[in-house]
Amino acid sequence: MMLKRVLLAVTLSVLILTLVSAPLSVRAQTAVPPPDVRQLFDSMTPEERVGQLLLVTFNGTDTSQQSQIYDLIANHYIGGVVLTAGNDNFVAAPNTVTAAYQLIQSLQDVEWNTSQNLSGTPAATATSPYAYVPLFVGITQDGDGSPGDQILSGLTPLPSEMAIGATWRPDLANKVGSVMGQELSALGVNMYFGPSLDVVDSPNPFANGDLGSSVFGGDPYWVSQMGSAYVSGLHTGSQNKLLVVAKHFPGEGSSDRPNAAEVATVRKSLDQLKQIDLSPFFAVTGDAPSPDAVADGLLVSHIRYQGLQGNIRATTRPVSFDPQALATILGLPEFGPWHDKGGLIVSDDLGTNAVRQFYTSGTNFPAQTVARDAFVAGNDLLYLGNIVSSDAPDTYSTVLEILSFFAQKYREDPTFAQRVDSSVLRILSQKYRLYGSFDIANVLVPKTGLDAVNQSQSVTLDVARHSATLISPGPQDLTTLIPSPPQTSDRMVFITDSTQIKQCSACTPQPNMDVSALQTAVAQLFSPQGANQNSFLRLSSYSLNDVSALLANNNPPPNLESDLNHAAWVVISLADA
Repeated sequence: MMLKRVLLAVTLSVLILTLVSAPLSVRAQTAVPPPDVRQLFDSMTPEERVGQLLLVTFNGTDTSQQSQIYDLIANHYIGGVVLTAGNDNFVAAPNTVTAAYQLIQSLQDVEWNTSQNLSGTPAATATSPYAYVPLFVGITQDGDGSPGDQILSGLTPLPSEMAIGATWRPDLANKVGSVMGQELSALGVNMYFGPSLDVVDSPNPFANGDLGSSVFGGDPYWVSQMGSAYVSGLHTGSQNKLLVVAKHFPGEGSSDRPNAAEVATVRKSLDQLKQIDLSPFFAVTGDAPSPDAVADGLLVSHIRYQGLQGNIRATTRPVSFDPQALATILGLPEFGPWHDKGGLIVSDDLGTNAVRQFYTSGTNFPAQTVARDAFVAGNDLLYLGNIVSSDAPDTYSTVLEILSFFAQKYREDPTFAQRVDSSVLRILSQKYRLYGSFDIANVLVPKTGLDAVNQSQSVTLDVARHSATLISPGPQDLTTLIPSPPQTSDRMVFITDSTQIKQCSACTPQPNMDVSALQTAVAQLFSPQGANQNSFLRLSSYSLNDVSALLANNNPPPNLESDLNHAAWVVISLADA
C-alpha cells in the first residue's frame, strides 16, 4: 500500500479542565505599606531585613534542625527559597506531588515555629521570638515537560508557550495559566517565575541563542495578548495566592547566544526595544488590560544592550548589574507607576556560569560583590541560585557571607540601608497581599487541594488541537496527496522520540513521553467518548531506539519491519528537532 506522507508540526500538550472559582476582589498594588507591614518592619533587626532580600536554593528535601536550609530560615531570616529538580528538591513518581506539598509545608512550619520559639531551639543570632514573615517559595514550571518543568509528574502536563502561541487564542492562554496557578498554589508555591515574554522577531533555529519553544511567538502584539492572558489566568486560578514574576526582562528574544553559559548581547536602541521587546512587558504592567493581568514582579535578565542609549558602539553591563541602564528602562512611563506602587524587581539567577564568567578575575569570583552590585542596580529580590564564592566551600557558606556583608554594610552605609529598607517594605507588602495577615493558618494550604491536581487534561488537548501546524505539503496540495483521513482498515505506525528524563539525580530514568502515548490519543480521538478504542486493530507504536536497532540490524522488535512495510500512515514525534 502506498505510504501517504504529511509533515505536521504538532506541539504536544496535555490538557486540563479549567477550574472555575468565584471572582475575587480586585488585586491592587499600593505604594504605601499597610500599617501592619510598617509595624512589622519597625520591629525587625538589620539581619532580619537583609535576610528578606534573598531567595536561596538548597539540596534535597531535609528540613530538620541539622539541615542547612533550617539554619538559613531559623537563624538568618532568609526571605524565600527556589525549588529545582537539579537540586533534588523533588522525589520520583508516584509521590512527587505529595512530597513537594509536604516539603513546602515543612519549610513554612520552620519559619513559623522558630519565629514563635515553638521548636525548642531559639535562634542563635537574635532574641527569640523574632518577626514572623512567611517565606516566598518559587518555582519555574514552563510547560512541555523537561527541561522547562521542574516537577515532571503528578501535575497536569501543560503545553509550551510556543504551542499556546500557535493557537492564536488568548482564551486558551488564560485557561492554561489558570490550571498552572491552581495546581502550583495547591502545593503551597506562592511565586512563579514566568511566563517568558520574550519576542523572537527574527527566528533562527540554528542560532546559538534560539529560545526554542519557550516563547509565545515573534509578534510583539500577540506575545502581549498571550502573556497578559496567561498572567491573568495564573492569578485567578490561584485565587491570587501566587505572585507572578514575568521573565526575561527587558527581553532576550534578540540575544546573540544562550545566556546560561555566558552573558549575551542584544543590539537594539531603546526605541527599538519599546516597539518590540518591551511591548509585552508593558502589557503586564502599565498597559495591562485588567488588574489580574498585572505582573507582581519582573525577573531581570543578565543581558547586555548595545545601543540602548543612542550610541550603537556603547554596550551596557548586564542590565541586572547596571544601575543606569535599568533605571532608564524602569523610568519609562509604562513601568514607572507600576514600580512606584510596589512592583518587585527580581534578579535572575546570580549563580549561573554567565555571571561567574563575567565577574571572575583570575580565580577570584567575589559573590559578595555580585550580590551587592545586583542589589544596588535596582533589584529588590536577589535570586542567588547555586552561587559559590571563590573563598567559600559551597552555596550555604556563600549565602552566610553575603548576609553578613549586607548586615555590616547596612549599619555602616546610610544610603545602602535606605535602599534595603525600601526593598524590604516592597517585599513585605507583597507577602501581606498574599495572606492578608502574617499567621501560619493563612499560609499553610489544605491537603485537600491536591485532589484537584492533574485533573485538567482537556485544556492541553484543546491547545494541541488548535496548535497543530501544517508545514508540508501546502494546503493546495494536501487534498491531492491525502484525499481522505485514515480509515479503520489502514495500518498506522507511531514512532516516538525515546528521550529519558530523571526527576532527581537518584531517581530511575523515565521516558519523556510514553511510546504508546500518541497511539492512545489517536484511538481516543477516533473513538467518541473513548468508546470502541479497539476498533483500530492496526495501530502499533515503536521508539526511535527501535528504529535505530532496525537500521543497525541489532535485535529490533520482531514486527517493526513488517509493520513499516505495510503501513499506510507513519506518524513521527520528535522531542527536539
